[in-house]
Amino acid sequence: MLILFVEDDRAQLEPLATALSGAGHIVDATEDSQTAQWLMSEKDYDLLILDWMLPNISGVSLCRQYRESGKTAPILLLTAKDTTADKVDGLDAGADDYLVKPIDVLELLARVRALGRRSPLWQGDVLSLKDLQLHLTSLTLERGLEKIQLSVREFQLMEYLMRHSDRILSRDQIERALWSWGTEPESNAVTTLVRRLRNRLESLGAKDWLETVYGMGYRLNTPKES
Repeated sequence: MLILFVEDDRAQLEPLATALSGAGHIVDATEDSQTAQWLMSEKDYDLLILDWMLPNISGVSLCRQYRESGKTAPILLLTAKDTTADKVDGLDAGADDYLVKPIDVLELLARVRALGRRSPLWQGDVLSLKDLQLHLTSLTLERGLEKIQLSVREFQLMEYLMRHSDRILSRDQIERALWSWGTEPESNAVTTLVRRLRNRLESLGAKDWLETVYGMGYRLNTPKES
């Protein structure tokens, strides 16, 4: 998933962002609420993780602004506030879940997986497209009796394509989705990654599912019933 993670304490931001990235997620991490505000308007996230007590603009205010803009991605609030009234305030602002500090990494990853289950493709900790299954916890791709291990970057591309199947995704869209804010991919990075993933799909007999739409981008096609 593409995640926006906003936490003003770098000692918490960096290890948690690293843990999320290691689980296969693409993470835009920032300590600044105004930068977060801009990113929220520029990118389409699958999940937002917002610290409640941010300077300048609180996480609850960001949450409320995001909902007022009409966007519906799940929001997880991180907070030291653990009274019922505080939790109600966060949920009323549009948050879907909250996690009380200090944050346990395993619990954070579990909450993220739970919020990711809102996808219509979700079946357990698996995304499915016909008989092709992407296992979100093991970063493996399975079809029939065959299962292959993907690299983190291959997994991220496959997840993005599956969540947007049958849509043409431009090179720019893929770059924005897979490379974290502030990083710059090499000019041929998407082409190389698509080639690698297509080779992986070929080993499952699904190479033709990933189509190059010349001049426009790439599309993962849902196979038609025979």
